[in-house]
Amino acid sequence: MQPTRRERHETLDQHNNEAAHVELQPIAPKQPGANDALIPSDRINPRRSSLQRSREQHRRPSRPSRGYDIPESYRNLDEIAAKGPIQDREEQQPNTYENLEDARSRGREGTQEQAESESGDNGFSTDAQDPGREAQSMRVSRLATQIYTVSYLILFSFLGTLARLGLQWLTDYAGAPVFPSVWFNFGGSLVMGFLAEDRMLFRDEWGTPTYEHQIQKAKRDEESGGTSGSAEPAVDLAAAKKAHMATKKTIPLYIGLATGFCGSFTSFSSFMRDTFLAVSNDLVYGSSTTSPRNGGYSFMALLAVIIITVTASLAGLIVGAHIAIALEPVTPSLPYLVTRKVADRLAVVLAWGCWAGAIVLAAIPPADYWRGVAVFSLVFAPVGTLARFYVSLWLNGMRPAFPLGTFAVNMFGTAVLGMSWDLQRVPLGGVVGCQVLQGVEDGFCGCLTTVSTWVAELAGLRRRHAWIYGGASVVVGFAVMVAVMGGLRWSNGFAALKCVH
Repeated sequence: MQPTRRERHETLDQHNNEAAHVELQPIAPKQPGANDALIPSDRINPRRSSLQRSREQHRRPSRPSRGYDIPESYRNLDEIAAKGPIQDREEQQPNTYENLEDARSRGREGTQEQAESESGDNGFSTDAQDPGREAQSMRVSRLATQIYTVSYLILFSFLGTLARLGLQWLTDYAGAPVFPSVWFNFGGSLVMGFLAEDRMLFRDEWGTPTYEHQIQKAKRDEESGGTSGSAEPAVDLAAAKKAHMATKKTIPLYIGLATGFCGSFTSFSSFMRDTFLAVSNDLVYGSSTTSPRNGGYSFMALLAVIIITVTASLAGLIVGAHIAIALEPVTPSLPYLVTRKVADRLAVVLAWGCWAGAIVLAAIPPADYWRGVAVFSLVFAPVGTLARFYVSLWLNGMRPAFPLGTFAVNMFGTAVLGMSWDLQRVPLGGVVGCQVLQGVEDGFCGCLTTVSTWVAELAGLRRRHAWIYGGASVVVGFAVMVAVMGGLRWSNGFAALKCVH
């Protein structure tokens, strides 16, 4: 009886987790148990030896492998824990959908297996099979890995914030059909879907120049139902894809793009702000104006904002994944040496240098509105991104069915945005104070809260848990906005801004 697709994946994940070497690992036998009868040993051993020969034959002799020492807590980032939105790319496999909860629990088991593998307890230690590997291995230290990761998060928080502000200004025009927050929430979710499904940008990080050739060979073998006629051993296609995904998610640059850029490009707090403004009849964009209406129409406006934002963001996630699949033949790969030796080090200089420059510019109160919004937003943006990153590391792993980290930062950021919105609209302070509060809204709150991670979690959770998590996020977020902004709106009302918005 052939092993199921899921059993093959679970077996491979014992050696190919986020902290594993970037080279393909042999498939280790399962521990004795009730399911041993389902996988005959005479079927597993030939595959294991085939994968081992393939790995030894195609290892790069001229360039030593160099992996990042990723902290184990990085598994709690749902941007890198969740599977790609499209799990059956060829639409030929049976439905073996894997949700976020299974992936997280299986990742914990893989951690224990990896520790045993590295200690040599199970007899499949890579270093034991290749005595020269330890001498050739050049692993980036944990401290350097964390510095690179934080630097990428800071750098991409700038880019995500500027992209969000720019798209917001571009889409707020006369006669605009939708409110501007739909655009950047859709765009950030689209980029997230692309990154989750892409297998080409970080192909060189795999560490073997023949990886793509092996994938193509395995595809030909799969389509023909036999061998391609080549004498070289084939790589298990599903195993190679799964291992490549695990390798990609251990790279600081990928974490910076998924957590830093996409999380800063989207904003859950802006989404909640628009839901409250729709209820209070204050949602004005483009050339639109408000007119008195009854509570029924306000309720319909509330539903419209929620439906449009959630469906557009989920659609963006799926569209991004489809784009990654469609562009796979022409998508370039980031050069290995450029990424490791140039980009990582350059990111450290640019990130901290740009942040220091933004702080210096903010110390000189800018007169122009656009400078005030951009500068103050950039000062607060890294704070929000790093806070979201570390809160997710701390809380997301506690309850896989309900990501507490993402929920906590979204609710807290929503409350802070509501408070800043109120302080801007009371007859106190001046222009600079108004600009600082706008920077808190667009920079800190915009980067602390995220829609891209939220919809990725919704797409990855079991259906029942996704409805509970998504519904709780929207209901609690809206309740927070009513509690914070409702008192001022329905008592004294919102005063005119002292800085143009």
